[in-house]
Amino acid sequence: MITLTSDPIDVALAMKDIQSEQAGAIDIFLGVVRDNTQERPVDRLEYEAYDRMAISEMQKIADSAHTRWPILRYTIIHRKGTLQIGEIAVLIGVATAHRADAFEACRYIIDTIKQTVPIWKKEVFTNGEEWVNAHP
Repeated sequence: MITLTSDPIDVALAMKDIQSEQAGAIDIFLGVVRDNTQERPVDRLEYEAYDRMAISEMQKIADSAHTRWPILRYTIIHRKGTLQIGEIAVLIGVATAHRADAFEACRYIIDTIKQTVPIWKKEVFTNGEEWVNAHP
């Protein structure tokens, strides 16, 4: 499942979606809105996306991950709109037979999304705002 949504991400529902009887490992990455960036206080984040292209690019990433690791099931959910401190911005879930594959595939998916998918993040500070690129 690959989704862009304005709704809060339901972690329990995502877990149900990727569970498999063959899976010995399920790795879930949650990207969460924090209260600061480089010691600047953050009030909120705002995400915008070119939906059709973002979904297409995330599918390419998932397909690429599937060719590199024996993924049984996966899910990619990214929020858009205004997110408050503590809210989940992105969920990546990967089910594999073994933990090393799950960890590596999950990391590859989130790192590649941050680099290539047309989803833009604006950090709104208590004293201004700034569109930002992916953080290393």
